[in-house]
Amino acid sequence: MPQAISSRLTDFKSALSIYLHRRVLSLLLLGFSAGLPLMLVFSTLSFWLREAGVDRTAIGYFSWVAMIYGFKWAWSPLVDRLSLPIFTRLLGRRRGWMLFAQLLLVLAILGMSQSDPLQNLEMMAFFALLVAFASATQDIVIDAFRIESASDKMQAALAAAYQVGYRSAMIIATAGALTIAAWVEPSSDAYHLASWQTAYLVMAGLMGVGIITTLMSAEPTVKVQHADVAEAKLKQQYIAHYPPKVAALLSWLNTACVLPFKDFFKRYGKHAILILVLISTYRISDIVMGIMANVFYVDMGFSKTEIATLSKVYGLIMTLVGAGAGGLLVARYGTMKILLLGAFLVATTNLLFAYQAMIGYNVPFLTLAISVDNFSAGIATAAFIAYLSSLTSDGFSATQYALLSSIMLLFPKFVAGFSGAVIDAYDYVTFFIGASLIGFPVIALVWLVDKYVPKPNRDTQVNHDHSNESQASNG
Repeated sequence: MPQAISSRLTDFKSALSIYLHRRVLSLLLLGFSAGLPLMLVFSTLSFWLREAGVDRTAIGYFSWVAMIYGFKWAWSPLVDRLSLPIFTRLLGRRRGWMLFAQLLLVLAILGMSQSDPLQNLEMMAFFALLVAFASATQDIVIDAFRIESASDKMQAALAAAYQVGYRSAMIIATAGALTIAAWVEPSSDAYHLASWQTAYLVMAGLMGVGIITTLMSAEPTVKVQHADVAEAKLKQQYIAHYPPKVAALLSWLNTACVLPFKDFFKRYGKHAILILVLISTYRISDIVMGIMANVFYVDMGFSKTEIATLSKVYGLIMTLVGAGAGGLLVARYGTMKILLLGAFLVATTNLLFAYQAMIGYNVPFLTLAISVDNFSAGIATAAFIAYLSSLTSDGFSATQYALLSSIMLLFPKFVAGFSGAVIDAYDYVTFFIGASLIGFPVIALVWLVDKYVPKPNRDTQVNHDHSNESQASNG
């Protein structure tokens, strides 16, 4: 018995050591760099504009800025195939794009920090748009950097570290920015432009975390030979019908924008449809439930303070714990088993909210429900990101991951739009039971994909940057 316990402790320590890997620590800091800009053009900006006296209609229009994140797939081929002068030569394909996006973010946030929404709202809108574009570009290249930096076995740990950094930065960009603005303002009786400008100036400085991490990280080895060969063949075909410059442009566009999608369907054939169905439905249960969560809390009589404490504090902590657990479980048992576990947990935890709707206002039970739900979501998300990462090809990682991550939200968001109508027609108990039930077919889909779809494997394709880094996981 003591030997069995000792063996399990050794296995646990070995699994936990993955979080000491150099790449995992890098993704933690890059996650911080990715999460910081989002709130600066979303909720924090809305607070600033409203305190300045900007009308609600204009503030509502500003929220459209965040829609850029949903269209990042449109320029992701540029990240895959376009070399940036100086940046690519000095830092490499991925780090060059990363540093370019981060420097653009610093300039854009500085631009926001020097804007006055009462004097020139258009300039504020321009810089907010630039922040969103640069932030989405950074997301594209960090995803590609993460995928190409390590094997499939490490992807869940990298995703977990990224989530911790990302969500921590979101808190800094919201509560942190508001706190800085409150410290700087001479009194709380009136609006002070300088306090908000100072808060955004500090946020621009915090982007240095990402810049330093990019400069200190090693460039992953990106295998682009097959893409380069394909581009050369296409150029030879086009040159017979078009001038050389036009042939070169057409072959580049075909390789950057068409080949990534052809590659995906060529590798998976008829199974690609099954994979895409799984991707487009995996998160349906938690997204459909989540869209009405805050409305449900209010209708049950919970106060703003209770909702903020339970959903933001307990919810955040349990999501991060769940993501960390997901990384360990994937490393220990493999992606598909934990993907199946995550689908089951997410579907069943919605039943806790159905019971909450039956008993009404009850803080201890809501604490339990939110904690369990967010822990389950953390596990599911870590496994799902690892799975999506395994589906991409070297050289096309940015384009393929951007597309797959967009697909995963499209159908669930559409279905979630009917949530309010369902609740109005029936009640919360029926809604949460329904949100749970629609998650169970996903479990069957995971089983089908695991049984019939050829296993994606990037392990043999990934070259680590330095021979000594491959030993870093040992601590």
